Amino acid sequence: MKLIGITGTNGKTTTAYLLYQALNNSNIKCAYIGTIGFYLNDKIRVLQNTTPDIYELYEMLLESVDENCEYVVMEVSSIALSLNRVQGLLFDIAVFTNLTVDHLDFHKTMEEYMHEKMKLFNMLKDDGVCFVNNDSDYSTYFKINKYFTYGFNKSDYTINSYNLSIKGTKFKLNNLDYSMSLIGKHNIYNMTVVLAIMDYLKCDCDISYLKHPKGRMDLINYHDNLIVIDYAHTPDAVLNVIKTVREINPNHIYTIIGCGGNRDKSKRPVMAFIATKYSDKAIFTSDNPRYEKASDIIEDMTRGLQNKNYEIDQNRKEAIRKGIQMLENNDILLVLGKGHEDYQIIGDVKYPFDDKEVVLNIIRS
Repeated sequence: MKLIGITGTNGKTTTAYLLYQALNNSNIKCAYIGTIGFYLNDKIRVLQNTTPDIYELYEMLLESVDENCEYVVMEVSSIALSLNRVQGLLFDIAVFTNLTVDHLDFHKTMEEYMHEKMKLFNMLKDDGVCFVNNDSDYSTYFKINKYFTYGFNKSDYTINSYNLSIKGTKFKLNNLDYSMSLIGKHNIYNMTVVLAIMDYLKCDCDISYLKHPKGRMDLINYHDNLIVIDYAHTPDAVLNVIKTVREINPNHIYTIIGCGGNRDKSKRPVMAFIATKYSDKAIFTSDNPRYEKASDIIEDMTRGLQNKNYEIDQNRKEAIRKGIQMLENNDILLVLGKGHEDYQIIGDVKYPFDDKEVVLNIIRS
């Protein structure tokens, strides 16, 4: 059984999930392990971490062997690499998506964060290969062993151009035309990895049938408006989502966003700045406050913020209701930060809370 490991700040889940679908659609049996769970056959198992504890992980790999999987595609987080959760594994393919600010509460510096991610590339088999985002400022550090590059910069797999619409994305890769249902420039990067790996494996790949994972650019039509649910919880991811929907040319963009408690505090003011700079209005609310007060987290977000096009509502449900009430005609509401999560963590308790269900219930009522 072959292992494909995907690491990077953003794009791991979508890239891994798309590749999992592509392989299975080509009659190559594949399992997926990552943020949205453990996918094997028609079963989905919820996981506590993006990359599970080493014992749990090995059990999943054994289960995949028993089910005659040829591949397992898995997200490999920097924290997992630091805590040796993938100790002893050897990978056939490694992917580096990008590196932007996140997890500095754990890693302390970007350099340390980068070095932890690089560990995956030292776990390749002798004949293993890697795929590296050539547009990342950190790409040089990941170009080890045998590698292929991808991106808008001249690469082995060069993205030549693209066009977005509410129905999907069209793009040229190595001057060949492709269409996908996913929207966004960042999703072109994710899909390019899939096309590159499938090309390397000499497999045909019809990407028009591939779907985004739950909570990643989930689109809900509301009258003449659009509501988008997305897991974006880093500055770069928030910027990508807002810039993506801006290219659809809406009248207004409204963004609902919070930050997780007991996590990297350095990104809080950055995310608030991005939300207010690139949206017409932002509503700052609670995310998963954990052991912090939601008010303290929002204070961190707004401290020193010069832009005044925001309001605060700590009650996430009410914040979403206000956002929906703002929509008039050809507007877009972004509900960011939790995506696929169906809970909200307050203290050490998980309370039921699903952004998409909350949106749908408000619309119905």
